[in-house]
Amino acid sequence: MREQLRLSIPSKGRLSEDTVEFFHACGFHIHKANPRQYEATIAEFPDLSVLFQRPSDIVFSLLDGSIDFGITGLDLFAEHDAIGNGLILLHDALGYGHCSLCLAIPETQTEVRTVRDLIGFQHSLQRPLKIATKYPRLTARFFDQLRIDYSIVSAEGTLELAPAIGYADIISDLVSSGQTLKDNRLKKIGDGCILSSQAVLAGNKHVLRTNQAALSVAKQLLEFFEAYQRAENNMAIFVNIRGENQAEIAEKIFSKTSIGGLNGPTISNIVRRDGDDNWHALHIIVHKDELFKAITELRAIGGSGVIVTPVTYIFEEEPPRVKALVNKLSMEKP
Repeated sequence: MREQLRLSIPSKGRLSEDTVEFFHACGFHIHKANPRQYEATIAEFPDLSVLFQRPSDIVFSLLDGSIDFGITGLDLFAEHDAIGNGLILLHDALGYGHCSLCLAIPETQTEVRTVRDLIGFQHSLQRPLKIATKYPRLTARFFDQLRIDYSIVSAEGTLELAPAIGYADIISDLVSSGQTLKDNRLKKIGDGCILSSQAVLAGNKHVLRTNQAALSVAKQLLEFFEAYQRAENNMAIFVNIRGENQAEIAEKIFSKTSIGGLNGPTISNIVRRDGDDNWHALHIIVHKDELFKAITELRAIGGSGVIVTPVTYIFEEEPPRVKALVNKLSMEKP
């Protein structure tokens, strides 16, 4: 057993930058002594080493046990059938790195708009449909459900050129904005989205079962990730309101629809210098989309001195993903 636990994150590109920013937002600071190094530390986890790898290598490193945790795209885990094959998906929606594995065809093929149209297109070719992709397993699994003769052609370079040079008829590739497809005169096939992907956190199942330090790190990461994500779209409101007692104020609040808070409002007495003891302080959490309505409702019941501030974290007694991890490990014990 290694003394140092290992977490790998993407080494280059937007996914790498977004991962570092996400950790920072969650309260964890990834520090490199030298920008050229492929190893870093997190002060909050002195026994955890951070490695920088190519996204595809992270999956293989997790599978062979050379790292304990990894962050990369769901597409790579799905392509290599990694989830359930020695790995546990700890967090399946980190909220960045969004893209989709989609089918695309030259714009000149105006008769092909949906996947069903590919049947006629393939028949017109009088040969199997040639599909260029870096995701052969996911693509084959998708086409195996269709009545289409096809062949997967491997491609290491730029997939968008494959139809133009006759190497393939269509491509199966990751798409984010779609601009690259347009620049190469390709179009997405209407219902040809094979997989929606984003950044995920996975762990080695064996390590989590046998190493309590690794399990503790996983729980802490999940707790802060979920606390940050839960708070991300919420605002805290502090407001003064007059009332005979807390029960009277609570009745006014519950007569409205958007100011009940997460589990209910926090109402406390305000000690005023003038001795007026009918003033109370109200604290609630509301979703950003409900902010305008919440302020309007607070005004309607006599709220004043309203203060609105962003929320950084909302910690729960037991985050859902921590509970799910514990349950999964206990259920799958050998």
